[in-house]
Amino acid sequence: MSPVWPVALGVFVVNVPFGFWRAGVSRFSLPWFVAVHAPVPLVVLMRYAAGLGFQLWTFPVLVGAFFAGQLVGGRLRGVRPAPPRAGRPGP
Repeated sequence: MSPVWPVALGVFVVNVPFGFWRAGVSRFSLPWFVAVHAPVPLVVLMRYAAGLGFQLWTFPVLVGAFFAGQLVGGRLRGVRPAPPRAGRPGP
């Protein structure tokens, strides 16, 4: 069995909490940027620890696992509530 599949599972699991965090902050803000990019060094370390290096055929699998983890984490948070409207009193 190729070591890419266990690494892909690890990439997925690492990205779920970051996707959860990302879904709770404003889009394109600094925390959003950090939530998307902070797991990248962890993924690189996992690649080296598994001996994958940067073989081209591993990229689609691991990038897919990265985005799937972010997506699942965001879905676990659920739909974000609408931001409050400025200038109008609440109900």
